[in-house]
Amino acid sequence: MAFQKSIEDFKAVLQGGGVRPTMFQVEMTFPETVVADSSQATLEGTFLIQAAQLPGSTVGNIPVPFRGRKLKVSGDRNFDDWSITVTNDVTFRIRKAFEEWAERIQNHNFALGSNTLVDYFGTAIVRQLDRDGNQLRSYRFEGIWPTEVSAIDLSFDTQDTVETYDVTLCVQYWSAIEVGDPKTSAVPIDPSSDLNAVSS
Repeated sequence: MAFQKSIEDFKAVLQGGGVRPTMFQVEMTFPETVVADSSQATLEGTFLIQAAQLPGSTVGNIPVPFRGRKLKVSGDRNFDDWSITVTNDVTFRIRKAFEEWAERIQNHNFALGSNTLVDYFGTAIVRQLDRDGNQLRSYRFEGIWPTEVSAIDLSFDTQDTVETYDVTLCVQYWSAIEVGDPKTSAVPIDPSSDLNAVSS
C-alpha cells in the first residue's frame, strides 16, 4: 500500500471535519427521593453543565511470573470518578440539587445518612453531538453520587466572568449506548424543544 500524505487524502479520512469538544450535552438524573424538583434540575442541567468528559476505560493487569519472565493476564476493571463543571445561575437550582443530594448521603450536622443505596444513586448520560446537534455517541453512567461539590470563589477583583463550580461523582460503571436505544434519554424531551434533535 502506497504511503498517503496529501492534504486531500487526509480530508477524505477526516469525516465531517472532526468531532468538536464543544458539541456535547449532559443529562443528569437526580434521585427523586433527594431532590424535590429533580426533573426541572435535570432539564436545566442540559444547558448549565458546561464541561464534562467522555469516559476512559481501564482494565488492570496481573503479572504472573514464569522462569524469569512475566505473563500479563487481565485483572479487574476500574471506573474512575467523573467530573463536571456547572455554570451557576441566579436560581442556584443545580447547586442546591447537588447540595441536597450530598446532604442525603451524609448529614452535615449529624453522622446520619441514607440507609439504602437506591435513595441516593443517580444516573447521567453524556452525548457527543455533531455540528448539526445530532447524537454521534453516548455513554450512560450508573449508580453515581457526588463525592465533592467544590467551593465557589468570590472576589472583588474578579471581572468579566460567570461563576462556575466543579462536581466530582463516584461511578459504579458506565456503558456505551446506541442511537435508538430507549435508554439514551434520561428524561422525556418535549418534541417542540430544540433539545429534541439530540435524541434522533
